[in-house]
Amino acid sequence: MKLHFTKTNGTVDKIIDQLMGTADGIHRPEYVREMIIAALKAGQEDDQRADLKFMNTTLKEMRFTSKVFGPYRNVRKVTVFGSARTKPDEPVYAMARDFGRVLAESGYMVITGGGAGIMQAVNEGAGPEHSFGVNIRLPFEQRVNPVLEGNPRLITYKYFFNRKVAFLKEADAVALFPGGFGTLDEAMETLTLVQTGKRNPMPLVLVDGPGRTYWTNWIKFFEDELHAQGYISDTDFSLFERVNSVDAAVKHINRFYSRYHSMRYVNGHLVFRMTSVLAPRHIQKLKEMFQDILAPAGDIVLSGPLPEEKDETEIAHLPRLVVDFNRRDFGRLRILIDAINDF
Repeated sequence: MKLHFTKTNGTVDKIIDQLMGTADGIHRPEYVREMIIAALKAGQEDDQRADLKFMNTTLKEMRFTSKVFGPYRNVRKVTVFGSARTKPDEPVYAMARDFGRVLAESGYMVITGGGAGIMQAVNEGAGPEHSFGVNIRLPFEQRVNPVLEGNPRLITYKYFFNRKVAFLKEADAVALFPGGFGTLDEAMETLTLVQTGKRNPMPLVLVDGPGRTYWTNWIKFFEDELHAQGYISDTDFSLFERVNSVDAAVKHINRFYSRYHSMRYVNGHLVFRMTSVLAPRHIQKLKEMFQDILAPAGDIVLSGPLPEEKDETEIAHLPRLVVDFNRRDFGRLRILIDAINDF
């Protein structure tokens, strides 16, 4: 029997509906139904045990990720990357520990890879009650650090890509300390997703220790090679901030959320949710400053919650700014958020 995602499968659809009714408590049954259909189709189409095992593990890991993070949806979190090889007696280790502590004191939770080095330092500073660990099974280096051992907010992944989803999907900001290939991989992936609009804008902080040039040299490569060759634009440099102190890193994150709360696309319009309203003169200034990233005949207007946002009752009281963004220059969009915060 050929199965379809449309509800045209006769007896199979009836059995799925009955199954969900029997299980009880199923949220968003339309999505659950499609997941069941997808599993059945995979079973029909693929006789390779390895492929089905791969799909099965992926789904289970993502399900558990949602379960662990679910109770903390309304708490802002900062993902921190950095080398597992950093030693406790290095100055940058102490800096990372202080960073975790100040974040926790400021009301944030932290997400790390759960390993040694910078990860352990951040978890030490934030404390286990303010920490998540998203660990990866490796034949070396990636043992769970003692701060997170036994923590209910620790997840160990088989697949890197599931782990990366957790790092970025759940984060409200990302901070990068010096590190190796893994740190640079996460830096480039985060930048790529934000630059292309596949991830909503967020603070991306590159943390160098005092007198250190790790990220300075990285940025210089961007300037001398990528920008000089036309591979990136001027505004792409607005997507990140290099700092050399804990206070500067936390200040940059706090600034981003000083008025901006969150965003969502509704029927092609970009809707900013804000913690305080903008004055009419500020709206006019935004129109003048950011005309270049508006769709043809586009506008920027104040609004209340749109009907399509009724599923987010907890933020229904927040004023909205509806922007006809052309979805092209996300560096400029990041600058627009800074302007909203600074007025």
